[in-house]
Amino acid sequence: MSWPNLWKRAIKLAVAAMLALTVLTFQAGHAKAAAPEARSLSGLPASNPAITSVDVLIDVGHGGVDGGTSYGDLLEKDINLAIAKKTYETLRRKGYVVLMNRMDDYALSGENLWLKIRSRHIKDLAQRSHLCNEVKPKIMISLHVNSARHSSKRGAILIHQAKPQSQQLAKSVQAALNALYGTNDKPVLGRTFYLLKYSKAPTVIVEMGFITNAEDRRMLTEDRSQQLVGEAIAAGVEQYFQQQQK
Repeated sequence: MSWPNLWKRAIKLAVAAMLALTVLTFQAGHAKAAAPEARSLSGLPASNPAITSVDVLIDVGHGGVDGGTSYGDLLEKDINLAIAKKTYETLRRKGYVVLMNRMDDYALSGENLWLKIRSRHIKDLAQRSHLCNEVKPKIMISLHVNSARHSSKRGAILIHQAKPQSQQLAKSVQAALNALYGTNDKPVLGRTFYLLKYSKAPTVIVEMGFITNAEDRRMLTEDRSQQLVGEAIAAGVEQYFQQQQK
């Protein structure tokens, strides 16, 4: 086997091991959760554990040294993770096979040992898109929190790829979040976003609300409101899959 093929195989094995550990970590921390397991490791093919037939990959924005945007002592990375977990559990209860690429507070750039570049930010984004392309989920949703110079700006904004499936996913999730927030925002095309450019699966970035707006900030930080945001995102995902079956 040539060196390039050996290197690609090593990367795939590393990805599979990381995702298997991710699932084990989450299951260990939620052993008593009411939601049934969408896929247990014991039932996965040994040749490629934890990455077979994934419906949704949740990309949890930022993490570790990268806190994302902030407001006082509130950090975007923590909000992203809290809502991601609630979205994960809601989608599992609906019967979807779901994975998250970050289960705790760490930077994915630290796991990127293959891209020889100094920029930690690019290494982080490259690792996220690379994991998506290795897992090959039906869709990927990337969860983030927005900020604005003016505190009156509020509501969720969906950013999508040019591909039709991404556009439809963005419309479905946008509609569900608009209904929750009482807004009328429209999805926007994100031509320059690294994650959208290099992820092969239909992918959207979900800016879940503005941390600089008091009403959005409450929605993003209170446990019950976080649950509602997660349920709205899951409802949009479910609507998308139903439309794809028609």
